[in-house]
Amino acid sequence: MCGIVGVVGRSDVAPRLLSALRRLEYRGYDSAGIATVVDGELDRRRAEGKLDNLETLLKSRPIPGHIGIGHTRWATHGVPNEVNAHPHATTKVAAVHNGIIENFRELRDELTALGHNFESDTDTEAVVHLITHYLGTGLAPAAAVSAALKRLDGAFALAIVFAGRHDLMIGARRGSPLAVGWGAGEMFLGSDALALAPMTSRISYLEDGDWVEVNHTAAVVHDETDRVVEREVKSVAISGAAIGKGNHRHYMLKEIYEQPTVIGETLNAYFNPATRNVQIPALDLDLAKVPRITMVACGTSYYAAMVAKFWLERYAKMPVEIDIGSEFRYRNAPMPEGGLAVFISQSGETADTLAALRYAKAQGQRIVSLVNVPESTMARESHRIMRTKAGPEIGVASTKAFTCQLVALATLAIAVAQARGAIDRREVDRLMTAIAEVPASAVEMLHRDAVIKEIAEPVSRARDALYIGRGTSYPIALEGALKLKEISYIHAEGYAAGELKHGPIALIDESVPVVVIAPSDELFEKTVSNTQEALARGGRVVLFSDKRGIKALGDRAWRVVELPEVDPFVAPILYAIPVQLLAYHVAVAKGTDVDQPRNLAKSVTVE
Repeated sequence: MCGIVGVVGRSDVAPRLLSALRRLEYRGYDSAGIATVVDGELDRRRAEGKLDNLETLLKSRPIPGHIGIGHTRWATHGVPNEVNAHPHATTKVAAVHNGIIENFRELRDELTALGHNFESDTDTEAVVHLITHYLGTGLAPAAAVSAALKRLDGAFALAIVFAGRHDLMIGARRGSPLAVGWGAGEMFLGSDALALAPMTSRISYLEDGDWVEVNHTAAVVHDETDRVVEREVKSVAISGAAIGKGNHRHYMLKEIYEQPTVIGETLNAYFNPATRNVQIPALDLDLAKVPRITMVACGTSYYAAMVAKFWLERYAKMPVEIDIGSEFRYRNAPMPEGGLAVFISQSGETADTLAALRYAKAQGQRIVSLVNVPESTMARESHRIMRTKAGPEIGVASTKAFTCQLVALATLAIAVAQARGAIDRREVDRLMTAIAEVPASAVEMLHRDAVIKEIAEPVSRARDALYIGRGTSYPIALEGALKLKEISYIHAEGYAAGELKHGPIALIDESVPVVVIAPSDELFEKTVSNTQEALARGGRVVLFSDKRGIKALGDRAWRVVELPEVDPFVAPILYAIPVQLLAYHVAVAKGTDVDQPRNLAKSVTVE
């Protein structure tokens, strides 16, 4: 997801824009730029690649101005280069944009016929030329933006400045998030509160369809019909210090090591250790009578939903359908009366999942969103939220957000099981004991870091890798493969272990690491059998298991990581940690950009 920041200030804003863009690096990007109004005219600085390149350019060619906008771009339309970098501008208008303008080709053709000259391959440039066109008809800036917004199809967040106007910035959102920051004699726009954290703690979140006129002291918000509306100003607790790496080399490693703490904080939100009971938000429906739970998510969050499906069906006897956000609504899926729909997203802004949420809501489902950002669009559009307490996750590859999602979903599964009378008190106590021990067990998992680091170097030389598991270990195998390929660029696939003989076994030879996720649960013997098949083909087995599991298979494995013995109920939460560490150390051994891997964005806010 691209990053947007804007400042209407009392001094030169370029250094603050650059600093704010630094706080948005975690979203992923391939170019960056800023624009300001200088002596009534627009001026820009843009650079391909990392923000260091933009900073170098600003040192050699400083840009003054008390009002300005900045952007980190992740390429959608047009290759990542300086010409396609934001801000895009005419002599009258400059804008930064997060999202996709779906009808930009039609607009471009129309504006070209009117004499407008385009320089880039981007959809965003059509926006600045469209606003310029309306200014040319005699409309004031606000009216010109309003007219232009009504012509745009797609999802977007925009921040716009105008030549000759040191006191006006306009923002707009449809589908992509945008926040207004309130300061003392100055105002701000940003993609999220983190971008604005050191400058202000007072934030207004624009709702879908809103656009806003911002000056030095105030913001006037309009809805999509241009009616002036009020949006609550909230105090947020996030601080700029939250994004520091501490003593860690990368954000990803810092976030892996934060898991015992944030897992505990998330668990405390839903589990009372004194009474040993779970308490989830009131859903205003009888869980015993819910005919089906539908769960929708994308990427890593989808794997969390896969684990939750196992838990809910196994322990609560609740029918569960899970689907990928980008596929779900296009089936026009029928949804049962009285159904519960759960949507999972770290950011709460994932475009596909948000669209699926709106579809399910229109179908009369009770909507619960599991998010890490309580002010996000998904949170605001849900009937109830379950919040993870992971804190800001800067690394593009999700780590602590995933395990916190699993913890919250585990408590949901217990609550549903109790409501439906599907488990007795003895089983409830076992599950409660297991979930209460997760933070301490997570610490034990981190103690395997040195062993995993040793394994990573030979794995880093592989071109392909397979991950296998059964039951709740199957989604962890999928997640492990995803982590490896997204940050190390090694081709990796995850499979249900029993599926090896249905095709994937043909890929195995002595050059292919086969990572086996195998806690000693009731499916362990089955996993052993499938692992033997891989060993017989020369596969280099990397076994993640406990003492009992390693005793059964460890002497034949290429590499072994002995993990603490844990209750099978919580094994997927805990086995995710060593899988993350393996991907991290392999990426470091290969020298890739761990925190900002190529072609990836932290949150996907376009379809």
